[in-house]
Amino acid sequence: MESPDSEAEDGHSSIANLAANFCNQGRWEEAEELQVQVMETSMITLGEDHPFTLLNIANLASTYTNQGRWKETEQLEVLVMETRKTQLGVDHPDTLTSMANLAVTFWSQGLWAEAEQLQVQMMEKRKITLGKDHPDTLTSIANLAVTLWNQGRWEEAEKIEVQVMETRKTKLGADHPDTLTSIANLASTYWDQSRFEEAEHLFVQVVETSKTKLGEDHPSTLTSMTNLAFTWKSIGRNANAIALLRDCVAKQQRVIGPDHPETLAKSSALREWETAELNICA
Repeated sequence: MESPDSEAEDGHSSIANLAANFCNQGRWEEAEELQVQVMETSMITLGEDHPFTLLNIANLASTYTNQGRWKETEQLEVLVMETRKTQLGVDHPDTLTSMANLAVTFWSQGLWAEAEQLQVQMMEKRKITLGKDHPDTLTSIANLAVTLWNQGRWEEAEKIEVQVMETRKTKLGADHPDTLTSIANLASTYWDQSRFEEAEHLFVQVVETSKTKLGEDHPSTLTSMTNLAFTWKSIGRNANAIALLRDCVAKQQRVIGPDHPETLAKSSALREWETAELNICA
């Protein structure tokens, strides 16, 4: 949270900080109550378009997001975005952040066209203000690719993902976490087109690099292992797929617990694969 720069802001910042603590603990209703209080008071004392007021509106929108209250989130994020456009300009970083937040909200509701429109705007603005190779610009481009991917527009998504991957390799290095994310995204796009050998090649690369750079038990490594296991299953390498997924499940049980939803989902898939393999051998 930004530091207060007036007595009025200072008077509300402690409440806002307490609300932030509640958010960090997942105590959404208590956080919401305080955020509404701070927002309404700052509207009166500072004005509806004051940066501190807008910050608190954005924080409340975030709390709604964490509760899946998309329409309420959307209403607040549109307010913040439009006000920042007027007050700060369409190219200001805070305005672009507001656009990014709203795009995610559209994305979460399956409003792909609306999300794509905002993401294209952000991407073009960041190319101009930050440069086409800036990390924030690359994030905007990558997010656009995800939106295209979710619409089944594989060729368009692939073209963008290759661009982001190659730029991140050059700017950040082949083993940077952002680069590995780009490689994994491209692999997923190949997988969804049934281009399993190409997907396998990239997933193997991500798994091995993640193990070295992040550790064998890191969540990103485990996700990559799971993706590779499913790829092997798709090309008929059942024994390899089962062994890898079994290893992944064992690590997840140790790291995040046996009752975590991700662990349960992977355990269920593993049981199905093992049962199918036994039936084949019988």
